[in-house]
Amino acid sequence: QVQLVESGGGLVQAGGSLRLSCAASGRISRFNAMGWYRQAPGKQRDLVAAIRSGGSTSYADSVKGRFTISRDNAKNTVYLQMNSLKPEDTAVYYCNARIYTLERPVDYWGQGTQVTVSS
Repeated sequence: QVQLVESGGGLVQAGGSLRLSCAASGRISRFNAMGWYRQAPGKQRDLVAAIRSGGSTSYADSVKGRFTISRDNAKNTVYLQMNSLKPEDTAVYYCNARIYTLERPVDYWGQGTQVTVSS
């Protein structure tokens, strides 16, 4: 069973920074991709950033140049460095791990961590 545990959320003023961590049970190298999603109240859960097994990354347009996703295979941890935070970044942030199978992708989720950016 895959477990993903997020940490690092909190309250920060606009312009500040936070670093989220996602610790996985077992080797993260087994996942085809890992990513961070966020969900604000009343809105759908959206992809913020992703990192694939080959190391390539992708970002939502709204966070490009401000957020950086990275991973440490030795620690089985994925990070999201968030700089120049804005009030609109306020949301619950979820860690995701994905494995592609012959039938369909299999997704695993963490419990989420709250990020609140005050103006």
